Amino acid sequence: MRNLKIGVFDNAQANSSGTATWRHPESRRHLFDTLEYWQELAAVCEDAKLDFLFLADAWGWSEIDGTRPPIATEESLDLPRLDPIVVASALLSTTTNLGLVVTGSALVEPPYAFARRMATFDQLSGGRIGWNIVTTGTADTAVKAFGMDMVDHDDRYRMAEDFLDVVYKYWEGAWEPDALEKDKDGRFADPAKVHLVTHKGPFFSSQGYGNTARSPQGTPVLFQAGASPAGRRVGGRHGECMFVGSGSIEQLAGHTASIREEAVKAGRRADDVKVMSAFSCVVGATTSDAERRYRQILDAQRSEVTVASYAMFTGLDLSSYAPETPMADLSTELSQTQVARFSDKTVGDVLADWHTHGVGARPVVGTAEEIADEICALAEGADLDGFLLSPTVQPVSTTDFVESVLPILRARGVFRGEYTEGESLRERLTGAADRALPASHPAAQYRH
Repeated sequence: MRNLKIGVFDNAQANSSGTATWRHPESRRHLFDTLEYWQELAAVCEDAKLDFLFLADAWGWSEIDGTRPPIATEESLDLPRLDPIVVASALLSTTTNLGLVVTGSALVEPPYAFARRMATFDQLSGGRIGWNIVTTGTADTAVKAFGMDMVDHDDRYRMAEDFLDVVYKYWEGAWEPDALEKDKDGRFADPAKVHLVTHKGPFFSSQGYGNTARSPQGTPVLFQAGASPAGRRVGGRHGECMFVGSGSIEQLAGHTASIREEAVKAGRRADDVKVMSAFSCVVGATTSDAERRYRQILDAQRSEVTVASYAMFTGLDLSSYAPETPMADLSTELSQTQVARFSDKTVGDVLADWHTHGVGARPVVGTAEEIADEICALAEGADLDGFLLSPTVQPVSTTDFVESVLPILRARGVFRGEYTEGESLRERLTGAADRALPASHPAAQYRH
């Protein structure tokens, strides 16, 4: 019987997943810029014994033909937002077991500075953090803000691997695990166990000592999402937890199989990568009640948001194409995942679909029992290790799931009742024997 892993997806902004439902009467996402919002949400997640709270992020924003549409600002489609690492760090003192996963870009972040910030976060958390590796899907606007040149899609993944090599060297090789002694009658650290890092790669160069000693996990738990061939290849080589979108059992099974195949090609075991699907739901006392609640959510969003939202992720202005235009005829250097997933659809199909759930999962609408049935069927049929719950309206979507669906999953024996798998996020999420990455992971080569 599967032991499912479940995390909650959120953004440190007023809306999520390319939708704009902040006007919904039950939404409290407009309070995203208050510490109380995040503390309350984290408490719900930890009390429910969920695995982690996942904070997405982006550096870019919506533009159509080089201009930010007013609708994006009116509906807070992408701005303003907060830094997810700062938000997650503020939750360390109010949580004990909950994993905290933050998004960090390998395109615009200097790797040496990023390595120190994440090691600090892992140290203060006691080994409860994860890093969602992104190459910045909204790269066209982000690079302008950073004064950088645009980098092609597949080159961004090559850049990400070079970035990973740099941070691995600092996390795994700069300080040996027992370098610190803190002996007041002796020495603070053993010089023989502190090493100079040297890196010269195609995109990054670095030489120096790690600003931080080795943290509890060394390398944080590595998360990634990417449906393109380049994304799957990088995920299979480096990822510990890969996210896939929503879809049918057959579609998800295909994604899972391809990810595990890439892991094996990289010299890892197929189950070294945990595959989690995006999952969204609207719970009702009856099916008709759930459908009524879902209609209220859709009615809370202005239709004009859809075009601007899709453009933010892909750079494509779908309003400039005829509705019958095949999506297979379009291309982009931004998020190819959000084009590839609609390869058999038309522009009109995509606009209709995107309005309902944006980049997130299409909600399962029904009773708690019906939703639990769907979760179990997807997990078994598609060989999934867990789910990333993408709430439609926060925090009510999370509390509905926790209070009505989760007890059913526990009764069926597919989700834990307590935190029992170890103290670190890696132990709990991947089943690792200890807090460190396994020897089969490419980062392990940099250890002394």
